[in-house]
Amino acid sequence: MCLVLCALGTSVFAQTDSSLPVPSGQPVQLSDVLLDNNPGELWVRFRFVAPKIGASVGRIGYDVASKDMEHLCQILAVPYVAQHELQPSRVVISLSDRPVEFGDTAPDATQYFEAYRLEQSRCIWEGL
Repeated sequence: MCLVLCALGTSVFAQTDSSLPVPSGQPVQLSDVLLDNNPGELWVRFRFVAPKIGASVGRIGYDVASKDMEHLCQILAVPYVAQHELQPSRVVISLSDRPVEFGDTAPDATQYFEAYRLEQSRCIWEGL
């Protein structure tokens, strides 16, 4: 079962607009943060909307977006987990080109996911 914890906003990352800085420069907005015990251990899921991702020409592909996800893990997930004194087994960063409710199928949406474990305030990629 997942629990929506919050939508972060300015509590961890203060900005004048709602886009978060990522290496690709694409606009990325935090959709929500979920605490998920369904895999049998705590996973913290950070869900973002990134409207420019996709496989077609002119879109931001997975190879570029994966660097954005690692960056978001480091600048957002690490301080969030520390601030809330969480001990997750995994942190999952997901990007979607449009808002999608967690658990819903959206065949027309482009979605990218990466999982990380946290070690000494660092995001270590965990291939799923």
